[in-house]
Amino acid sequence: MAKAAAAAGVATGQCLCGKITFEIDVPARWAWHDHSAASRRAHGAAYATYVGSWKKRFRITSGKTALIRYEDKSTRTARSFCSHCGTPIAYERPRGPHMVNIPRALFNERTGRQPLYHIGIEELQEWAYTGEPLVPLKGFPGVVWQRSKKKRVSGEDPFELGREEM
Repeated sequence: MAKAAAAAGVATGQCLCGKITFEIDVPARWAWHDHSAASRRAHGAAYATYVGSWKKRFRITSGKTALIRYEDKSTRTARSFCSHCGTPIAYERPRGPHMVNIPRALFNERTGRQPLYHIGIEELQEWAYTGEPLVPLKGFPGVVWQRSKKKRVSGEDPFELGREEM
């Protein structure tokens, strides 16, 4: 088993409602993007980005009683959530019994690792953003979009494009 590096500091995080707060010693062990259907559904997003930490370097600092756990018997994985706001807090896999994976978006500071790895890339959805160039949408400040390769009719509502998927 790999030996944990000495902690260089702490990164803190919390759920949406703030009832659960936590910290890890940094640097984290690794960071990765998970494109699997299970993570997509658990997060309600195109993919989840996790930071992996040794369990002994992960601490719930408040709200431990608000933490609920879901165990998937078929995959032997476990996911912990805030019982108040539903924020995913931790993901545990049998392949890493001494590790815990925490959604990167919950951290307030740097974790000492950049997400360099992609898990389940073969499950990447065709509708997920993959870095195509985006341009400002005229008349909608703060909105950018991927310019369609198809020629648009003048005066056509840009939000009408793609509605056939709904």
